[in-house]
Amino acid sequence: MRRSDREIPGIQEIEEIIQKADVCRIALANDNIPYIVPMNFGYVNDPDRTLFFHCANTGKKLDMIRQNNYVCFEMDIDHQIYSGKRSCDWGMRFTSIIGYGNISVVTEKADRITGLNSIMIHYGGEGEYSYDDNVLEQTTILRLKILEMTGKMK
Repeated sequence: MRRSDREIPGIQEIEEIIQKADVCRIALANDNIPYIVPMNFGYVNDPDRTLFFHCANTGKKLDMIRQNNYVCFEMDIDHQIYSGKRSCDWGMRFTSIIGYGNISVVTEKADRITGLNSIMIHYGGEGEYSYDDNVLEQTTILRLKILEMTGKMK
């Protein structure tokens, strides 16, 4: 990170940002063509730091993942525009996370349920969740194993 004075150094602070974020953007690339998609997500940190997503069983995202599963992800919160006397004095305060990892389709039913539960907990809080087998068959669960991530605050 170029501006070390803006870096969020601790994993606890980074995980607090993850808990506040409502969208995670996943950036994929194949054949020098980038593709970014905003997604709902869940996060677990035991045993590994992992993001889970859900999507349809077909589509561009899955096609790209099959070709290249190394992805970048981004989340941001706390947006606040500030003004100044001159146009160059304007700016935006924000908090963000950028990271990298390997994303894959989750095939085991227990792991799929873990992924869905993490998403439900992120948006709906703790609870007992059940999933219809027919819906599970029509839903792809993605697991992004985080290799590195950094946080930034301005």
